[in-house]
Amino acid sequence: MFPCDFAWGAGTAAYQIEGGWQADSKGPSIWDTFCHKKGRVFGDQNGDVACNSYELWEKDLECIQQLGLTHYRLSLSWARLLPDGSTGHVNQKGVQYYNKVIDDLLACNVSPMVTLYHFDLPQALQDQGGWKSLSIATFFDSYAQFCFQTFGDRVKLWITINEPYVCAKLGHEDGIHAPGLKEPGIAAYMVGHNMLRAHAMAWHSYNSLYRPKQRGAVSLAINSDWLEPLHSDCAEDIAAAERYLAFTLGWFAWPVFVTGDYPEIMRSAIDAQSKKLGYSGDSRLPSFSKDEPAVLGTADFFALNYYTSRKVKARGACEQVLCMKSDRDAEEVLDPSWPICGVSWLAVVPHGLRKLLKYIKDTFNNPAVYITENGFSQVGPLQIEDDQRSEFYKDTIFEVAKAIGEDGVNVRGYFTWSLLDNFEWSDGFSVRFGLFHVDFSDAKLSRAMYHSGREYAKIISKYKSNQSG
Repeated sequence: MFPCDFAWGAGTAAYQIEGGWQADSKGPSIWDTFCHKKGRVFGDQNGDVACNSYELWEKDLECIQQLGLTHYRLSLSWARLLPDGSTGHVNQKGVQYYNKVIDDLLACNVSPMVTLYHFDLPQALQDQGGWKSLSIATFFDSYAQFCFQTFGDRVKLWITINEPYVCAKLGHEDGIHAPGLKEPGIAAYMVGHNMLRAHAMAWHSYNSLYRPKQRGAVSLAINSDWLEPLHSDCAEDIAAAERYLAFTLGWFAWPVFVTGDYPEIMRSAIDAQSKKLGYSGDSRLPSFSKDEPAVLGTADFFALNYYTSRKVKARGACEQVLCMKSDRDAEEVLDPSWPICGVSWLAVVPHGLRKLLKYIKDTFNNPAVYITENGFSQVGPLQIEDDQRSEFYKDTIFEVAKAIGEDGVNVRGYFTWSLLDNFEWSDGFSVRFGLFHVDFSDAKLSRAMYHSGREYAKIISKYKSNQSG
């Protein structure tokens, strides 16, 4: 059912758990800046301390061992390693911290999957234009090479950039994530383009300079819902679902896995809307330069973050404004038969993951797939005996098993989101995704395993014993 070397993991991200935002010469990130302004995050909360994993790493390691994980996905804080974003000044305290984390994991027979960028750009680089600047790709490549050289002798699974869609849209169009920009219809496409350029440069650097000795694998983590037409017999809804998928999954997967360029349906929709509104500049969706490293083929596996599914319908009168919503001219709808867990956007649809995995197999030439994030949120009163989340993980892993066994999808690993309750971006600490509860009212930030953590540990133990037998 599951391959003998299947990765059973859980994930975290540096800003969401580490704290120590000024400790040991760490530089500020865009999330430090964003959270320190009033009215941007639930309760004006921030990640200054978070789970304090910078000081309590050993506690996190105990949690990892209790679950019996084979893999742990973490991200590196770019600003902790390189405070001004450049390799001109290396913070050795940051290097020591991540060396310890990686060495401790390996000593416990846990393989690290390391993400280079999980939303927390050094503020010094934002001050130079951030992800809107063409030069950011060169800065990222230098940072990536520094990490490959420093940690790559022990790290064999790398993610360059986590969820470029979320960073581009929520951070540069909607303004609800750092850096909090609201520049609809233009900035998000520019940011997404530069993220793909940065990823491609880093992949090629790894491929030519580090892969021969280190023999690792590199990809980028693409988030996508499963999307299907609201009315399966309606041509307009079918087309709307295709456009919506092109503007989310296709935006980043198509250049890397299919053609080296954006989906034609995406480019034509953007250009048509631009023409309709009298936009006279170059296409708002940039083109890749032949003078730079090719984007096509720059993924050694498909890293998928999946949380939910949506029905899609064609929209009515198109808004006469420049924005991504108008460009794709399609609207998402919740199916009332799908239960909602905690936050309004998260419908519980485990079978959607199986359908999405099959789509990835058929569309992107049957790549090896790691499910790098998947989770179930909890809000309101604390429920340590979280039976709903326990059932969710059982149902979801069963769907993954069917994707492998019945659909022939080459799934290599499954990572829950997340190991710990943590700082959930604009939701602060009001939303809990952890397999372990963190008591943020306790100065010691004590960790306690949820029922879902115990159940996930049982699932891992069961399949590991089957594999060894």
